[in-house]
Amino acid sequence: MEDERPDVLTIGQLAYCTGLPVRTLRFWSDEGAVPPVARSAGGYRLYDAGSVARVELVRTLRELGLGLDDVCCVLSGRATVAEVADAHVAALDAQIRSLKVSRAVLSTVSRRGSTAEETALMNRLARLSAAERNQIIEEFKEEVFGGLDVDPRLRDRLRTFSIELPDDPTPEQVDAWIELAELVRDPGFRARMRTMLELSTPVPGQSPPPGASIWWARQAVQSVAEARKRGIAPEGTAATGVLSKLFGDADRAAVLVCLEAGIEAGAERYRRLVARVRGQYSSPDATEELEWLARALHATDHA
Repeated sequence: MEDERPDVLTIGQLAYCTGLPVRTLRFWSDEGAVPPVARSAGGYRLYDAGSVARVELVRTLRELGLGLDDVCCVLSGRATVAEVADAHVAALDAQIRSLKVSRAVLSTVSRRGSTAEETALMNRLARLSAAERNQIIEEFKEEVFGGLDVDPRLRDRLRTFSIELPDDPTPEQVDAWIELAELVRDPGFRARMRTMLELSTPVPGQSPPPGASIWWARQAVQSVAEARKRGIAPEGTAATGVLSKLFGDADRAAVLVCLEAGIEAGAERYRRLVARVRGQYSSPDATEELEWLARALHATDHA
């Protein structure tokens, strides 16, 4: 039959023309992606110039990651290339998101030197659904903010406060979420944050607590940062002037109680983690400034 039809190609010749192994072409042929156009007298598969073009199309689609089932759908006319490509893009996006999460978890494990148990926990936290993540935050809010005697406007802000991981988070955001989820699920942290808020949150109809300005404004941090740049020591006499500008004649012992509650709670760490999860700008870590302020208040208290 090959003599009668010089335009046909054996599978070996097709392999030579396309640069693909015979076993690959045989598999594609068996699956219906590149069917033979005829059979020789001995029953061998035969192909033609159209088969060469079909092989090139199959190879292109396979290189783009499409499975043979999708390839056959396109070749049979049951679906267009655009339709299959659209579905495949969605699948790739999901796979990429999953890989980003895996990379973030493994990076965190590597940095922390985590145990197998810690790794399993981090992986579960990273792969929680949006509803499951929201549940963790809502439980934290209820225990820390619930029942506070605060101004109605502040209560509304606390009620609507959310920490949402984007649908397509960066590895840095996933890493921050793992750390934040571990933190807000810690009963000790929740208790310390509640204490800090009770000491620093303004009560309706009353003057703000002496230490409220430390946590509800950045002015105190900025003032201390400038003092540190000038080389002012927290135990020195110059520090007294800084404290006077910040707190006037307020009860400094009460200020110190509020300040130390926030430091012990880890409020700065929490603030920065929330910003990182949200992908927002976060002002620099103010822990050193707050500790300077605590030492200065201690010094004046014992003066």
